Amino acid sequence: MKKWPTRRLSDVAEVFNGKTPPKGEQRESGYPVLKIRDVDGLGTFRGPFQSFVDDTYAAKYNSKFVRKGDLLILNAAHSATHVASKTYRASPQAYDALATGEWLVVRPSSESLDPGFMSHWINHPATRGRLREIVNGIHLYPRDVAALDIPLPPLPEQRRIAAILDHADALRTKRREALSRLDELAQTVFIETFDSDTPHLIRPLGEVADVASGITKGRRLSEGTPTTTVPYMTVANVQDKNLDLTTVKEIEATEAEISRYRLKYNDLLLTEGGDPDKLGRGTLWREELPLTIHQNHIFRVRSTSDAVDPVYMNWSIGSRHGKAYFLRSAKQTTGIASINSTQLKNFPLPIPPMNLQSSFKERIREISRTKRNQLLATEQLETLFQALQSRAFRGEL
Repeated sequence: MKKWPTRRLSDVAEVFNGKTPPKGEQRESGYPVLKIRDVDGLGTFRGPFQSFVDDTYAAKYNSKFVRKGDLLILNAAHSATHVASKTYRASPQAYDALATGEWLVVRPSSESLDPGFMSHWINHPATRGRLREIVNGIHLYPRDVAALDIPLPPLPEQRRIAAILDHADALRTKRREALSRLDELAQTVFIETFDSDTPHLIRPLGEVADVASGITKGRRLSEGTPTTTVPYMTVANVQDKNLDLTTVKEIEATEAEISRYRLKYNDLLLTEGGDPDKLGRGTLWREELPLTIHQNHIFRVRSTSDAVDPVYMNWSIGSRHGKAYFLRSAKQTTGIASINSTQLKNFPLPIPPMNLQSSFKERIREISRTKRNQLLATEQLETLFQALQSRAFRGEL
């Protein structure tokens, strides 16, 4: 194992926050502004740019425009757990775009630090863990990041290591793209199956399904009331068409509450609020866990009609039609939107013929099977990549 010298990051890179232009300075054309939403959770630019600034503003904050070699880190969020959760190795699409203040920019010195090496070091699990440790409240400050120590082999060695990790990372990217294409295929299947000129019967969701909220955390129980500890689903568990069971919380519930809130196979779980573009996010419960209930920020939608297949219902509520309805109906405050049970019960659900719903379910089942296999391969590749990263920064490559 090679022993490399370490340097303060501030010795070999500039570390600073971007600049968010006031609304009055934002234009419909000019120099683009790179916002957090322009980059996905995998660190890939998605765009297109939706905000711009003019020449005068650009000249004033020229140093905060993205350059080749920059690494950007999410430096503020509504929750400390989300700070530093997103990084972006600047790609050509974002060069000469103004990084907003939600980005912390790390700009390496070309004389001593290779951008690729730096990017892989920052994204190494150990460094990501260190970044989480120095989050202050809900912010990541440049001075704290600049104080981190980075291993610094000779520049040719940095480039060699970066090239190896870049090649391995490209394989991960291809796997992710394959998964993304499967998601796109599922959306296409839904549109091709149901978005036609053929009119469908429209019924309020409350007429074909039972809609119920869940248990309230922190409610008061009478002293001495017997309870049982049971797992319960939170907003964090309910994703779009899948469950995240990484962390499952538990709650004390009475026998009556367990009977009332217990989830059954094919129950649709929907979040009541969050980011506006997440309205309608939900997934079907397939008894992934034994006895489980759900919290009050999640709606449980249980089909009560033979005319509606749960799989179709899940996709219809989360479709463009569904999102448009929720955006019109939702209460919105400071970027957060929420719906209530009345609005959900009034959701206008198209009821296509059951043969179409059944055909769609089978095609989605096939896509899901393929996706599970891809996910397994992706997880194995991720494990191998992290092992390669660890070897790289121990000087064992």
